[in-house]
Amino acid sequence: MKYKTCISIAEKTPAKIKQTLKIGLKKSDYAEVRLDFLKVEDIPDTLEIIKKDMNRIVCTLRPKTEGGKFPGNEKERVAILKLISEYTPFYLDVEFNTLRKNASLVKYLKTTKTKLLVSWHDFKKTPNSAELKKKMNQISKFSSNIKIVSTAKSTDDSTRMLELYSKKGKNNLISFAMGDFGRISRILCLYLGSPYTYVSLGKAVAPGQFSIDEVKKITNLKK
Repeated sequence: MKYKTCISIAEKTPAKIKQTLKIGLKKSDYAEVRLDFLKVEDIPDTLEIIKKDMNRIVCTLRPKTEGGKFPGNEKERVAILKLISEYTPFYLDVEFNTLRKNASLVKYLKTTKTKLLVSWHDFKKTPNSAELKKKMNQISKFSSNIKIVSTAKSTDDSTRMLELYSKKGKNNLISFAMGDFGRISRILCLYLGSPYTYVSLGKAVAPGQFSIDEVKKITNLKK
């Protein structure tokens, strides 16, 4: 079985995104373009630059409240999310909390038939199993593509995130834990059914992230 990877790209200029994306897509199945690292005015140009590869791109526009870098206000961010959806990326990653508070955005994204990846992160801890299962059920009301990520303080925390795979039902689930204790879950999630795991080209974009070369060595990926 071939395990898939998604390279996280967090560059600060359109030119640098273009350059890194070209390298990234030669090595990896998908690329996550973190548009929140750009200046707001550079996002439309970047979308034009990357549009030919959109069928392999996960677009993310993370707000600061969710560990991202987006410099504008929420109204601007929602408008840009709508714009991104018109480019039909492989996935548009939108936070569960954003969708929960914004019915008009949910409605709009349905009209563009965007493939939504609904994400939820806990940057401080890993909730208990009952809380995680409840969260997953809430998220699944918006999409069957779910990303649920916690911060591991122990190997038990990682195990708890991986246990969600046995409860996933019809969901396309990406579930792992961040941090040193969570590193192994970034690999094991592939064996449990995750469509891909997030990797870096070298420097980790998120805590505990492996590089693409490390993951290839571990899983014997041929790409």
